[in-house]
Amino acid sequence: MLRNGLEPWHLLIVAVVFLLLFGTRKLPDTARALGKSMRILKSEAKAMKGESGTPGPVGGPAAEPTAQEPPPAAG
Repeated sequence: MLRNGLEPWHLLIVAVVFLLLFGTRKLPDTARALGKSMRILKSEAKAMKGESGTPGPVGGPAAEPTAQEPPPAAG
């Protein structure tokens, strides 16, 4: 009976239930909000994983590029 888990007709039933519950107007907004929440969760998990005990940006020690002066011209 349940040897493969979800079959295509199960997914169809779930899609119809979502359409009936949320309607066609709220479904895109709900999906957008869910995607935004997932992005926030992913970035926070990455920040926690990259945290090494020192405060600072997640990207590395140099958060802002430093301005370098060009070498003096010979002449």
